[in-house]
Amino acid sequence: MIVTRTPFRVTLGGGGTDLPSFYEKHGGFIFAMGIDKYMYVMTNPPGVDRKIRVRYSQTEIVDHISQLRHELAREALNLHGIEDRMEIDSMADLPAGTGLGSSSAYLIGLLSALHSYRRDYISLQALAEEACHIELNVLRKGIGKQDQYMAAFGGLTVLDIAPNGDVKVRNVQLRESAIATLISHTHLYYTGLARDALEILSQQNKAMNSSGAQRERVEDSLLGIKELGYQILEAIEGEDFDKWGLLLHDHWERKKRMSSQISHGAIDQLYDECRSRFGVLGGKIIGAGGGGFLALYCSKDDGDLEDFMMSHGMPRLNYYVEREGSKVVANVASTQSMILHPRTAAAGLEFAER
Repeated sequence: MIVTRTPFRVTLGGGGTDLPSFYEKHGGFIFAMGIDKYMYVMTNPPGVDRKIRVRYSQTEIVDHISQLRHELAREALNLHGIEDRMEIDSMADLPAGTGLGSSSAYLIGLLSALHSYRRDYISLQALAEEACHIELNVLRKGIGKQDQYMAAFGGLTVLDIAPNGDVKVRNVQLRESAIATLISHTHLYYTGLARDALEILSQQNKAMNSSGAQRERVEDSLLGIKELGYQILEAIEGEDFDKWGLLLHDHWERKKRMSSQISHGAIDQLYDECRSRFGVLGGKIIGAGGGGFLALYCSKDDGDLEDFMMSHGMPRLNYYVEREGSKVVANVASTQSMILHPRTAAAGLEFAER
């Protein structure tokens, strides 16, 4: 059995510029952080039959990968030439549809497990591109490259995306005390609202591929978001976190101009009240928008803000930066091998981290 652990991510700046419809014309820029909340994927070839078993919110048991409804599992297995005899299970620290990149975290974790199963080393860059190939080229999902790269690399990470799709990855170094300050003032609250990121992003793609006023509005917003991303990176690297909070508000205002589905009336009202009453300088809904987690930058340590949000049914998420990306955390010889070949199994029992 192979177990992988892959971090979720929070976008700090540049969100939306990683979609091909934008970066193929202007280039993309993303600044994000991996957090210590994870997707776990477990793979294990069954010992007595040739079935494919995939467990998620449903359970699929099929004779061949072509029968799988789970697109990511099907295409990952297909890419690695595994047509039958595999069991895949998954679990996560946080719900799906919350804007933290869970789908790509699942795919990266599964691909990492399959490479380990085949004893085939792959770099983090190649792993991310493998996931991008499946999601963007094979399944033709209207998403970008941020989630795959952040799942693979984790950390405080900058992604510069060239018009041809090449991605340059840079790790941002901050003092430990600065990271602690950034996290303590950047609150994440679970709204309890789920949303379909693909639907929201498809609107952005449709607008970028159209002409006229709609395209100009979305393109102008994304150009502004990209420029704000550079400023956010500069503010955080300079440890000017209050400036980051103010820029976060500017980012959110630009993002909301792209689609009516990005924001939510009740959350907008709550956000305005947090800014007026609790020293919140800025905030945004994480990910494509519409629901999931609400980020609020509070310039002071204010328990009243947490109490206020909890009174609205929105608990604060305790989190920290995860410096590493997807990794194999367990590679255990099968029970059958232990029974039939105890010495070999004992020698093969290992807990490896990559």
